[in-house]
Amino acid sequence: WQRAMTDPGRVSSCTASSRTKSTRVPVARAGNAGHWRRHGRALATWGVLMMAAVAWLGAEFAFGQATLVATYTIAGLGVTIIVGQAGQIVLGQGAFVALGAYAQALLVHAGVPALAALPLAAAVGALGGALASLPAGRLGGLYFGMSTLAFALIVEEGLVRWESLTQGAAGMLVPAFAVGGWRADTPLAQAGVSIVAVLVALGLCARLLRSRVGRAWNAVREDEVAADACGIAPAVAKLRAFVVGGSLSGLAGGLYAHWIGFISPEQFGLVFSFELLMLAFIGGARQLAGAAWGALVVVAMPQAIAVLRDTLPGDWARAAGLELVLFGAVIVAVILLRPQGLARAR
Repeated sequence: WQRAMTDPGRVSSCTASSRTKSTRVPVARAGNAGHWRRHGRALATWGVLMMAAVAWLGAEFAFGQATLVATYTIAGLGVTIIVGQAGQIVLGQGAFVALGAYAQALLVHAGVPALAALPLAAAVGALGGALASLPAGRLGGLYFGMSTLAFALIVEEGLVRWESLTQGAAGMLVPAFAVGGWRADTPLAQAGVSIVAVLVALGLCARLLRSRVGRAWNAVREDEVAADACGIAPAVAKLRAFVVGGSLSGLAGGLYAHWIGFISPEQFGLVFSFELLMLAFIGGARQLAGAAWGALVVVAMPQAIAVLRDTLPGDWARAAGLELVLFGAVIVAVILLRPQGLARAR
């Protein structure tokens, strides 16, 4: 008591420190509660959308579309990591999906179980991402983006020319996804596998963004010079972003090969790469959830446009390129009204 009376500063500092310690746990608990509430609302929203799709479109068609949305979401996460987190321009993301799809098909044909082949397909996509990132040491901005576009063209041409391995433009048949004696040969089973895969991918990406690697990506995105001055190697950060993004796209390609049952080089051309890029910007390139919302728009738009075409008068319904015009108009509207993406607006 005498020490406290003779040193009031000690009392105030002890009081402040105890107050800080007493408030740390409630704040952390409140943050965790808000985190789980957001996830709960997101799952509830997607559940309502799924039930509405089943009621309106029928179970088989709705689950088939859900499979595509989940698969596109995984590929879109790769774009989100590279573009939204690391701040790099990538115009050839479809090449990483193609590498994963063909790796999965070749491994399954060679007798490797489909579940064991998926990590190898992701590794092939990661290798493609590492190769595509090599020009980042000398190029930047749009010039580097054009180099990724050139990489995609090289991959597509290689898949066409290497007929002894890929069967060229004739394409390859891919059997259904199987684990032991169970086969995912129904829309419900395929949707279940895809949803589990996308939840695992989202969890791993969220954990990665909270790590030092994710903070390094954000630093490089904001200012490479400042990041370099702080001890962060921009070249290494870009390489890691492309490896992670390529592995996610390779995983999506492996699943896509099983769901479609047939793959050919033209399925992974430049239009597909641009769809993945638009997917990220529509949903929100800096939000992981943006990949899911962008995938929903990209997958649902062709179906909505086909329905709209049936309601138009004769000349308009037969107009060539109507789908592309309407799709472009929707993209422009989303970007103008929600420049931060659909996920950011929620």
